[in-house]
Amino acid sequence: MQYRTLGRTGIKVTPYALGAMMLGSLGNPDRAEGIRIIHRALDGGINVIDTADRYGDSEEVVGEAIAGRRDEVVLATKFWGPVDDDINHRGASRRWIMQAVERSLRNLRTDHIDLYQLHRPDPDTDIDETLSALTDLVRQGKVRAIGSSSMRGSEIVEAQWMSERRGFERFRTEQPNYSILDREIEREILPVAQRYGMGTLVYSPLAGGTLTGRYRAGGENDNFRSTRTGMRHFRDERRLAAVEQLIDLSDEVGVKLTHLAMAFVIAHPGVTSAIAGPRTMEQLEDTLAGVDVSLSDEVLDRIDAIVPPGESIGAMDMVYRGPEVADAALRRRPVAARSAA
Repeated sequence: MQYRTLGRTGIKVTPYALGAMMLGSLGNPDRAEGIRIIHRALDGGINVIDTADRYGDSEEVVGEAIAGRRDEVVLATKFWGPVDDDINHRGASRRWIMQAVERSLRNLRTDHIDLYQLHRPDPDTDIDETLSALTDLVRQGKVRAIGSSSMRGSEIVEAQWMSERRGFERFRTEQPNYSILDREIEREILPVAQRYGMGTLVYSPLAGGTLTGRYRAGGENDNFRSTRTGMRHFRDERRLAAVEQLIDLSDEVGVKLTHLAMAFVIAHPGVTSAIAGPRTMEQLEDTLAGVDVSLSDEVLDRIDAIVPPGESIGAMDMVYRGPEVADAALRRRPVAARSAA
């Protein structure tokens, strides 16, 4: 595989990264197979592994798999989400960050994390509190670089400004959702990341599995994730209609849909790596089989005609939308104040 520089960190990473969320109790509970999948990814040239402390026992699977191969891996994990019922075992406070990193280091069987990422913005915690704690971790040698995930453009700018003003380490990466069906980040997130020299590790390049060709308009479209989590986007008629057009394009140009989807994502100059999250060895082998695919301008233009640049068709259920959108009380005035009279 080729290598790209992760923002301005100097760290060289492959255009494909291995997402380990589905390796372990949240996806494939066969730990031995999970380890084989990780080894196959490394042997296939991938050098980035991304996981999170809230992904069940994924960190433990990764830690066991990379024992003896740690120096080959650019190891990324995330904090923020709840890991148990304790109300303070979550979020982006200094109190939790200092506990969370030790927990992840134990799980991953390592003395340092190459990229430690804030999994979601935390509206309950000042960003300088978070950056201050992360800066200490970098200075202690436990973390090499820090990143964010699912931040809005304004939040990225605020964090960069705070780091400059206070002398903190700055977020070197952003991890947003990006696929042919989910292109909103082309408007603001990718340009802002490029402006600040941030690398991007984009997740769900296959739109959570929708761009595998398994889910068709008019079908039942039940799969592992939809039946287990009740995700509705697998049945979104607008998205499935676009998938039908993409399947036709895939057949016409002779490129498998999954390979088309991955190649589309890494073709954007603002994207450093696309995170593929296989649950089985078969899924990983399919990803590796598409590493040589390069899309022409003509094919990219035809994709633009199906899903316009900067637009999304529907949205995946798990995408972070922020409290301003998710909480009705924050977007509706009291009943008595809703009229103009």
